[in-house]
Amino acid sequence: MANRFKTVLLLGVLTGIILFIGSLWGEQGLTIALVFSIVMNFGSYFFSDKIALRMHRAQPVTREQAPEIYRIMDFLCASTGMPMPKLYIIPSDSPNAFATGRNPQHASVAVTQGALRLLNREELTGVLAHELAHVQNRDILISSIAATMAGAIMWISHMARFAAIFGGGRDSDDEGGGLVGFLLMIIVAPIAALLIQLYISRTREYLADASGAAAAGSPNGLASALQKLENYSKRIPMEASPSTAHMFIMHPFSGRALMNLFSTHPPTQKRIQKLLGGR
Repeated sequence: MANRFKTVLLLGVLTGIILFIGSLWGEQGLTIALVFSIVMNFGSYFFSDKIALRMHRAQPVTREQAPEIYRIMDFLCASTGMPMPKLYIIPSDSPNAFATGRNPQHASVAVTQGALRLLNREELTGVLAHELAHVQNRDILISSIAATMAGAIMWISHMARFAAIFGGGRDSDDEGGGLVGFLLMIIVAPIAALLIQLYISRTREYLADASGAAAAGSPNGLASALQKLENYSKRIPMEASPSTAHMFIMHPFSGRALMNLFSTHPPTQKRIQKLLGGR
């Protein structure tokens, strides 16, 4: 409950940043920013799942085409009381998986061909349990909204820099936020938005790991799967967009120091330690 409260609070902060940026242009700017934030949240709520599946060329599979996946998911759904999500396979050799959908009734779980070849049954159960936990905890919706709002803040700040260069924006300190407000908008706001998004995403990964291990009946399968996914994803990086990176069980980009610093996922070894009871 505490983590959910923190997530809601941080999403409120992201909305507040958008409204603050809009307020620098007075009442009209504040109204536009409010409408913009509502539209962004609405779009994320209803369309993020379809966009993600299409981006990664995920193909739906039937029970006859993928009986093993369905058997595992039957067990997990019975264990958690969740409805069966739609199941997809991604035609990629990079081992990974993600879940999407705004709620358990409109959820999809996608696994790459590489993951199906790499993982044994216990490990695949852990991975699918992790993804089902994301659906159960509404993590996909929360992370999608956070990513959309953070992206919107960065886009607005980028446009504001162009407006300043070509003489746009407010000229008076009384009418706008002044120089300090402008600097906050173009420098501090995007950084704050990114850090909030990363914090939300990393927190939800730890929660999904714990919930998934409980649903699977043991943390060992997921811990072993995470180690395998970490090792093999470096050899065969996933072709993914930064806008969907937060959705995957393993960060889809190859390990670069700067990329890891701004990763949407906690370090894999820390996730494994937490799963196995370490500190």
